[in-house]
Amino acid sequence: MSQAVLQLEKVRKSFGSEVVLEDISFKVLEHKATVFIGASGSGKSTLLRCINLLDQIDDGQILLDGQDISAANVNPDEVREKLGMVFQSFNLFPHMTVLENVILAPTKVQKVVKEKAIDEALELLNKFGLREKADQYPDRLSGGQQQRVAIIRSLARHPRLLLLDEITSALDPVLVNEVLSTVRDLKSEGMTMVLATHEMGFAKQVADELCYLDKGRILEWGSPKKLLESPKKSETKEFLRRLLQAGRL
Repeated sequence: MSQAVLQLEKVRKSFGSEVVLEDISFKVLEHKATVFIGASGSGKSTLLRCINLLDQIDDGQILLDGQDISAANVNPDEVREKLGMVFQSFNLFPHMTVLENVILAPTKVQKVVKEKAIDEALELLNKFGLREKADQYPDRLSGGQQQRVAIIRSLARHPRLLLLDEITSALDPVLVNEVLSTVRDLKSEGMTMVLATHEMGFAKQVADELCYLDKGRILEWGSPKKLLESPKKSETKEFLRRLLQAGRL
């Protein structure tokens, strides 16, 4: 059986009196993709931020390869060296070229020799069809290209786990597929991932386990086929019905 790369145990998170995550427990096995779906405000982004230690949890445990990374004595920066996170907004440095963006963390944080970092970065850019953009600045790229560079920048750090937060929500519809095809490639190569998405077709393609999050709780989970075609909870059924009406399912 595959090893659990990530495990959450009864995680709780609130902002003031508002509880945004409650009793969150799940595992992500090595080389598997767990995809979270749910309405805006259901807690998907907060969940990913908690895993990346950008938001501190109130209760429970977050384990990465068996280590409790949510413990008070853990250095978040050391943990983040093992994690890659891509946000809705691309967060590329506008004053740096594509290549400079990609090699920044390996050279400055991980102390990789610059020549080696450049070689690996160019290999990744070539792999994902962006080699010719290496010397261009982000504002010369399309939104889809910028998001793919953001993914490549995370991959350059050789993450143990990749976190993807609604990575297509800021894109024009015609650019969405080029980003999703990049993630499908990563999935086929065995990258361990946790994703939040509103793209149901994409979720069906890449998810090993699909989780429906509602008001900060995991209400239902299972294979994409099981959850999308035979949901048990009334809340899940209503969510999927709304997606169907909107032509998004």
